[in-house]
Amino acid sequence: MAERLATWVWAGAAALAFVAGMVNVVGYLGFEHQAITHLTGTTTLLGAALAGGDGGAALQLAGMVLAFVAGAALSGLLIQDSVLRLGRRYGIALTLEALLLAAAAPLFQRGLFAGPLLAAGAIGLQNAMATTYSGAVVRTSHVSGMFTDLGIMLGHALRGLPLARRRLWLCLVIISAFLAGGVAGAFAFAHAGYAALYLPAALTGGTGLAYGLWRRRR
Repeated sequence: MAERLATWVWAGAAALAFVAGMVNVVGYLGFEHQAITHLTGTTTLLGAALAGGDGGAALQLAGMVLAFVAGAALSGLLIQDSVLRLGRRYGIALTLEALLLAAAAPLFQRGLFAGPLLAAGAIGLQNAMATTYSGAVVRTSHVSGMFTDLGIMLGHALRGLPLARRRLWLCLVIISAFLAGGVAGAFAFAHAGYAALYLPAALTGGTGLAYGLWRRRR
């Protein structure tokens, strides 16, 4: 599938992974050291909270899961297609993500749980949008799958099997962009606190508006 992805999709995947890296590190550093952009750790903590009878923590964690799923559902409602097609409503999805992130920042600052909920919803929307237009090849909110693919390809190379070079580069691009977003987000959080979320909001919002203008002219 990576062989058929257009160059602009590679660039978009890298940009979205950068955004997710920023949002995740801001949430992690400022919100109970809990991930925002993926649900593996959140689901694990939910299981521990349920086993320990901690109802308050369980409700919070379940809320994070539901917010992420709600964002993904919103993406499905908006885009309504599993095939890459320029002209679909990606601009609306990106603009909504930007609005959710911008709204999350002041809520984070006031210590309200609605902040991480909106951030989780924004990234759920983003991740589902990327999956929708790239046939599930690209996941931009987490990199576990990318590292898994790297391991598989390493095993294939050790056995002398053909190496999917473009898939390899796609994995490296997304991992590097997510890491770069984490570095940038950590620096931004150290200097601006939760206002650092306005940067990924501006990136996604600007991209969404530009895409919307292009779509209207087409």
